[in-house]
Amino acid sequence: MDKLRAPFLIVALILMFVVVVIETGSLLIHGNTQPPGYGIPAMALVDGTLLVTVGLVTLSLIIGRNLEGRIQGIVTLIFSIVIIIAGIIAIFAAIQLVIFMIALLVSAPFGTAIYFAVYSDFDRGGAGVILSLIMLLKIAFAVCLVLAQQRFLQAKGLVVMVIASLVANVIVAFLHGLPPGFLVSITDVIAAIVMGIIGVILAIVLLVFAVIAVVKSAALNRNLA
Repeated sequence: MDKLRAPFLIVALILMFVVVVIETGSLLIHGNTQPPGYGIPAMALVDGTLLVTVGLVTLSLIIGRNLEGRIQGIVTLIFSIVIIIAGIIAIFAAIQLVIFMIALLVSAPFGTAIYFAVYSDFDRGGAGVILSLIMLLKIAFAVCLVLAQQRFLQAKGLVVMVIASLVANVIVAFLHGLPPGFLVSITDVIAAIVMGIIGVILAIVLLVFAVIAVVKSAALNRNLA
């Protein structure tokens, strides 16, 4: 039960990589170069953190735990800072966009006409297909992670990130399906704001642990010297 089954871990890593690729629009899905709207791409702020975390675990199989432990703190520190900056920028950009869209919608007659011409035709069906595919891949990822080693269930931080990833999917799907069709563009941007907040929170937590790991590693190297 305690033995790490490397093939399942590698498959889990590949599945999460595919999820992030789909979210960022790097894979041709539904005839477009990127998913509809802003909510799905913003999920990459959450799932990218999970991908890097599992990637570092997988890296230990190749280079050994001792060396991986030394570079883990530095990699996590840099990645966390990047996600925090990107998340904050994305949040403020999304807030400005949703304010602009609402202002157009309530500015009858010309603003409302512009809103309906530009934003009322959200591809809810295409987004639903992509979200269903992503959720399926995430469930398969979670199953492979448990099959790789049941002790991953005891890693509270990893479990929280997996749950956050699944919840993010549900939130975006809910905000896409809740309002009338002409309002989905607005709730989609709201979903992007929520994704940004979740991503930044996870990155801040990782940043704290990364700083601790870097300090401990520096102290250990000083003692060895």
